[in-house]
Amino acid sequence: MTRDRADAPAAERGFVIVAVLWIIMALSALAVIFSLYLSASAQALALNDTALQTEALVSASLELTAYQLTLAGDKARPSRGSFHFRMDDADVLVIFTSEAARIDLNFAPKEVLAGLFAGLGATRAAATEDADRIVGWRTRPVPGGTNDEEALYAAAGLKYGPRQSLFTNVNELALVAGLPPALVDRALPFVTVFNGSAGVDATIAAPEVIAALPGKPSDNPGGGSGERFALSSDASSDASAPASDGAMKAKSSSYRIEATINFSNGRRTASEVAIALGDKAEPYRVLSWQDDVEPSRSVRKRRGV
Repeated sequence: MTRDRADAPAAERGFVIVAVLWIIMALSALAVIFSLYLSASAQALALNDTALQTEALVSASLELTAYQLTLAGDKARPSRGSFHFRMDDADVLVIFTSEAARIDLNFAPKEVLAGLFAGLGATRAAATEDADRIVGWRTRPVPGGTNDEEALYAAAGLKYGPRQSLFTNVNELALVAGLPPALVDRALPFVTVFNGSAGVDATIAAPEVIAALPGKPSDNPGGGSGERFALSSDASSDASAPASDGAMKAKSSSYRIEATINFSNGRRTASEVAIALGDKAEPYRVLSWQDDVEPSRSVRKRRGV
C-alpha cells in the first residue's frame, strides 16, 4: 500500500504532462490555422483592392474618352485616337476606335457578310450559305407564312430556333446554324452589333473588313474578282452605292475603348469597353465591358483609302 501511494503522484504528474503537451499542440495548430487565415485574407483583400483600382482606372478612361469625343463635336469627332495618363501609381494607355470599323451583324448586306467569311477561309458557296443563315437569324418571319428558317434548325437537330430578330451580342454568331466554330472565332474581331448601320469606315477598318466591302478588290482566292461597290452609312441592307470618299467614311456614335493598365508592382491588365455617346445629361452609356483581354501591342496607324 505504501508503494502504491508513492507511485500515485508520479502517475498524476505524467497525466498532467501529457495533457499539457496536447494543449500546446492544439494551440500550435490553432496558431498555424490563424496565420493561414490571415495570409489568405490579406491576399483576398489585395486582389479585391486591385480589382477596385482597375475598375476605377477603366472608368476614368471612359470619362476622358467621352469628354474628348464630345468636345470635338459631331463633325470633327475623330474615328480613332489614343492618349496616356497616370493615376494611382499606374500608367494607363487608352485606345479608342469607332464601331464603324466593324461590320454590323444586324445591318450588313448579305454580300458583305459572305465576303468576310470568304476572306477568312470559307469557300464562296459556304460563305454565301453562312451569310444566308445570318440574314435568316435576324429577319422576322412573314406572318402566316412558312417559317423555312425554323425548319432548317429543326432539321439540323438543334434544340432551339433562330432568334428572327436583331442580334443582341456578337457571341450569338456561334448559335447560327451551319457556322463552323473556327470560322466564328476568326470573325468575332471584325463584327459588332453597335455600329448601327450598314456602313463601314474603310479608313480605320481592318484589312479583312476592307476586303469584304463592295468596290474593294479582294486579295484572297475565295474573295472573287471584278468591281465592287462601297456601302454608304445610310445604305439599306439590300442596296449598295458607288464607291466614293464620303461612302467610305461611315460614322457611328459608338466607340470601342481599350484601356491597358501598367501598375507600379509590375502587374499589367487590359479591359475593352464599348460605349455609345449620349447628351449633356448622360454623356455616354456602357454597352459592353470585358476585363482581362489581350492588350494591343501598339496603336495601329491611320490608314488611307
